[in-house]
Amino acid sequence: MKPALDVITIGRSSVDLYGQQVGGRLEDMASFSKAVGGCPANIAIGTARLGLKSGLVTRVGDEAMGRFIREQMEREGVSTKGILTDRERLTALVILGVRDEDSFPLIFYRDNCADMALDEADIDESFIASAAAIVVTGTHFAREKTAAAQKKAIRIAKANGRKVVFDVDYRPNLWGLLGHGAGESRYVRSDAVTEHLKPILADCDLVVGTEEELHIAGGSEDTLAAIRAIRAISKATIVCKRGPMGCVVFPAEIPASLDDGVKGPGFPVEVYNVLGAGDAFLSGFLRGWLKGERLETCCAYANASGAFAVSRLLCSPEIPTFPELQHFLKAGSRHKALRFDEDINHIHWATTRRPESETLMALAIDHRMQLETMAKEIGAPVERIPDFKVLAVKAAATVADGRPGFGMLIDGTYGREALFRAADHPFWIGRPVELPGSRPLDFEGGGSLGAQLVEWPVGHTIKCLCFYHPDDPPDMKERQERDLLRLHDAARRIGRELLVEIIAGKHGPLKVDTVAGILQRLYDLGIKPDWWKLEPQRDEAAWHAIGAVITRNDSYCRGIVLLGLEAPEAELEAAFAAAAKEPQVKGFAVGRTIFNDAARRWLKGEITDEAAITDMASRFQRLVDAWQRVSARPQAA
Repeated sequence: MKPALDVITIGRSSVDLYGQQVGGRLEDMASFSKAVGGCPANIAIGTARLGLKSGLVTRVGDEAMGRFIREQMEREGVSTKGILTDRERLTALVILGVRDEDSFPLIFYRDNCADMALDEADIDESFIASAAAIVVTGTHFAREKTAAAQKKAIRIAKANGRKVVFDVDYRPNLWGLLGHGAGESRYVRSDAVTEHLKPILADCDLVVGTEEELHIAGGSEDTLAAIRAIRAISKATIVCKRGPMGCVVFPAEIPASLDDGVKGPGFPVEVYNVLGAGDAFLSGFLRGWLKGERLETCCAYANASGAFAVSRLLCSPEIPTFPELQHFLKAGSRHKALRFDEDINHIHWATTRRPESETLMALAIDHRMQLETMAKEIGAPVERIPDFKVLAVKAAATVADGRPGFGMLIDGTYGREALFRAADHPFWIGRPVELPGSRPLDFEGGGSLGAQLVEWPVGHTIKCLCFYHPDDPPDMKERQERDLLRLHDAARRIGRELLVEIIAGKHGPLKVDTVAGILQRLYDLGIKPDWWKLEPQRDEAAWHAIGAVITRNDSYCRGIVLLGLEAPEAELEAAFAAAAKEPQVKGFAVGRTIFNDAARRWLKGEITDEAAITDMASRFQRLVDAWQRVSARPQAA
């Protein structure tokens, strides 16, 4: 039977906490980035990103960190059937840092952790047999129960004609050879470890390790001698990782020199952080090896994937996707520090961001200035605005009914509680950063933009409205472009999606090419938002021109949502019909058309909470129905 999966990895899974102050000691770290870690978990993510169907066998704790690992695996497309929840133990943690180009301190918090409790009963025969290959790792041979679990998986794989891959993954302190403070150490000679690993080698089809890891596997500190010792007991293809020198592969007899093995191209890059590079390397090698590629191609995939990892800060988040890898192998990079290559970074961002529905129908309640004005006009206290925004969330939730493709725009000024309540639903959530009504663009709150944004939940999309027209004075355009660039950079640095809203019609004529020209100008500056929010256009030619600009400049753009500008429902329905013929238009984000009447009457005390919710829900539903009617076009199928 043809395997359903390409590869299943077995063993360690942890949460990595990376110190963000590069160049400092762990003792002095003040903030950390969180990511999935552990060699098998990293490889499961890496192979999935590179187009393989992967799964993971491990244990995680019954707590937030364990759920984070499971949820991230699901987002990455990794099968979670083999991830078991241990209700007695905590998920492993690792604290890591970058001191300099040679020092990468780390501390393993793995005392009685969940993944080290893996045992034979956790190895499901049907799941193991469902993969073309399994990956077993060195750390899980260091304890009797986890070793038994991996040995059972090997027996099942061999019985079903599957491949066995051994990543030596040697960590001396996890074998009890060094203390907790020696997590950075990669090699300590140990005859006991070598003897422990010998029986494993005989059953392997692929053995992968650094020179030091092959030393421990082969029992010699002469690399060629160690490889020959492995060959004496194993027919496996042996891959020797050599850092900046790339790798050498030995599929059969061992030649007289290391340099006589099979090689692929190397990629000299700046070494920023070596942690996780081996996991990226093996992910790349497996992409080629399990697809039947030539060994030289496997080496190229592996070396390039490793180059990405060492040039970036984190582990699993930095492993490339296959489109990213293909771009690099074809076009290369003018940067030795790949993290500074804007084209590659955009592909990486766009192909690893959280999945979203192809359609977005959003109720916008991020209005601040308009609701303040309304409250003052009718003599209502502005302190009531936050309560009304919570009612808007209830109205949107009534219409969405838990279905994907719905969202809300909510501000943090009056919408703090509404944001909390919106998080109770599977909404796409956007939040404004612009100072209401500012022209030229200014940001709300003052101070550091990045410092504000880093406090937002990772799922919140940054929304920025900019009143921009090609006929604006040059100094105004220059300032607005500078601030949009600053916002784009902040969004990418902190990992938040960005929606840019452009309104041109309030400050000049809207011609067929007006908005298309604005978008092209922003793309020329290097601004590539995830979403655009645009005003309705007068004719189909304008939409066609806008769509062509997006398609030409950013094939990864999520698309366009229409704004409402307080238009009557009938006008919006007509605008929907015109816009829906352009495939880049994916939905709408409308506010005042939906909430204006209810807000005015509720603030006056003329209607109850329930009546306001019902009124907004019915208006939102009518717009949803109108969009779904016109968007069910053949072009969008």
